[in-house]
Order: sequence, then structure tokens, then C-alpha cells
Amino acid sequence: MSVRQAQREIDSGEFAEWMAYYQIEPWGEMVADIRHGLACALLANVNRDRRAQPTPYVPEDFIPWAERDDAPVLYDDPNEQAEAMIAGLFGHAPVDRCDPLT
Repeated sequence: MSVRQAQREIDSGEFAEWMAYYQIEPWGEMVADIRHGLACALLANVNRDRRAQPTPYVPEDFIPWAERDDAPVLYDDPNEQAEAMIAGLFGHAPVDRCDPLT
């Protein structure tokens, strides 16, 4: 429904009721993101290696727009930054590639 059509079909009183209802029972993509974050955190925690990852995952870890308290880790050395990114993405430090010609 377009905004113009909604303005023709409902009055300001009904619109205020919908706004109040949304405050009690929100809907939409933001709620879907939170629901998905809950499911991802559950799945990640069930499969988590407690020695490698002692702190449990929380839904905010899987919600891109969620605010986090931790600041980004930035290294002066680009190689150290790349290694940290690989470790964060894949859960391990990069494997040294051996040169087949040596």
C-alpha cells in the first residue's frame, strides 16, 4: 500500500493506534534480523569449541547493524592486519605456503 493510498483509507486516529500497536508488538525487517541473530547464536553456541571460544556468542554477533562495545583492532603492519582478518574469518592463523621449487 502506498503512503497516498494509506492517507486516503485511514484517518489520523487509526494511524495513531497502529503506531501504538507497533510500540507493543514491532514487526518488519529489524525484528526479523533480531530473530535471525538469535537462531545463529544458538547454532554457533551448540557447535562452539569451549576451549577455543570460551565466551558464548550473542545475537548481536550476527546482526550487522547492531552496536558493539569492542573497538576495531588495527595494526600498523599490513601483514599483521591480514593475519588477524584471516584468523577472524576462518578461525585460525594463515598456513605458511611452501614453495614447491625449494
